[in-house]
Amino acid sequence: MKTTDTHAPVPAEPGAPVAKTDGPAGPAPKEKKEGAVLNAFSHGILILWAIMVVMPLVWAVMTSFKDDSSIFGSPWSLPDKLHFDNWSRAWTEANMSDYFLNTLLVVGGSLIGTLVLGSMAAYVLARFDFPGNRFIYYLFIGGMSFPIMLALVPLFYVVNNMGLLNTIHGLILVYIAYSLPFTVFFLTAFFRTLPTSVAEAAFVDGASHSRTFFQIMLPMAKPGLISVGIFNFLGQWNQYMLPTVLNTDPDKRVLTQGLVQLAVSQGYKGDWSGLFAGLVMAMLPVLAAYIIFQRQVVQGLTAGALK
Repeated sequence: MKTTDTHAPVPAEPGAPVAKTDGPAGPAPKEKKEGAVLNAFSHGILILWAIMVVMPLVWAVMTSFKDDSSIFGSPWSLPDKLHFDNWSRAWTEANMSDYFLNTLLVVGGSLIGTLVLGSMAAYVLARFDFPGNRFIYYLFIGGMSFPIMLALVPLFYVVNNMGLLNTIHGLILVYIAYSLPFTVFFLTAFFRTLPTSVAEAAFVDGASHSRTFFQIMLPMAKPGLISVGIFNFLGQWNQYMLPTVLNTDPDKRVLTQGLVQLAVSQGYKGDWSGLFAGLVMAMLPVLAAYIIFQRQVVQGLTAGALK
């Protein structure tokens, strides 16, 4: 059997030119071009989406300062002057002040109750193993998929039999029950990402379960609480179906009911400037809340993906 002799490489003489070896190949020009095209396309889609979202808001705010003739005569032009009487008329004559106060009471009470009860339930489901843990967790998840339309009729009779129909606190309890499934689902995943060493150290120092939760774990879950609080605030502030069925008292109406009443009561009179002013009033708290807490919302959404 023949073997092939392999000779060792001969070292180059001093001063002799050294051949350059090929290094790692850089990205091909075609790949660079495709990446640039994809980047430009994605940025164009984002810009188009931003225009589609921002333009109606800007147009509504601009229209709220016009009179009715300018709204129909030049809908896309800037107002000739700022008609602040539209806002005062919507606030007083259209009873938007009463609707605004009722909405603050209902949403404020239900938001506090939802966060307190939801965080307590989520903490227990995330940190303690007991028989039926997974069943209760999936029961909350099942509540997210249950259509509210199917529950309106039995919910009406339940609230009526409890004497809570057409009351602020009755609407608060319904809002809490409506928002709990998503809150428990969101916070359960968030509590699982928090370190257990801090809670174990508190138990060693003699802290009770309630003290550990309220003084240690709950402050650590602040980004998640703010994120789920913003989502619940948006959903409860814009809720129309539940108050329409459970809150028929004209003195207890919330903002969504008030806007519909303002649009219907005008008839052929058409106080469009006052209607747009009321619309912007209902829209401003939502925008302000999201602008103020947007960083916490992003932190809460991304924290669940990190260990």
